[in-house]
Parts: sequence; structure tokens; C-alpha cells
Amino acid sequence: MTAESYPLRVLLLTPVGWVNVQQQHVIEYLVEENRVLKEQLGGKVPRMNDKQRCRLAAKGKRIGRRLLMQVATIVTPDTILRWHRRLIAAK
Repeated sequence: MTAESYPLRVLLLTPVGWVNVQQQHVIEYLVEENRVLKEQLGGKVPRMNDKQRCRLAAKGKRIGRRLLMQVATIVTPDTILRWHRRLIAAK
């Protein structure tokens, strides 16, 4: 890396870092919102149809088990990945 490219690199990476922080705040908000909605269900298991399960499974498969363990609040990561195998991958 040359000395001339360092300011350009800093200039390019600053907005990227800001966007990453913003995205993390959005994720934290949505996780907390899901927890609140789950509390309002009063311990009842939410019932979803296959179309809803497919949507969650497709998104969940893309982010992977490790991130699902951090953000999934309605059902477990194993359940989401099982839905993917049963509803999407089996087609």
C-alpha cells in the first residue's frame, strides 16, 4: 500500500463502517420487536402456513445456522433449516 492510497482507502471505508453499524442497529431492533411480539402471544406457539415457512426458510438458509442462533426468536435455527430441507430443497 502506498502512502497516496491511504487517504482514499480511509475515505472509502468510513461510509462502509457507518452502514454496518446502522444495519446492526436495525437487526437488534427487529430481534427485540420479535421478542415483544412473542411475549404478547402468551407462550402460545405461532402457527404458520407453508408459504410463511418457505419465506423464513429461504432467508434463514442464506444467513446460516450461526447467525440464526443470534437472531431467530420465533422458532429455533434447527426448525428453520428443517423447513428448508422439507419445503424448498426437496422440490
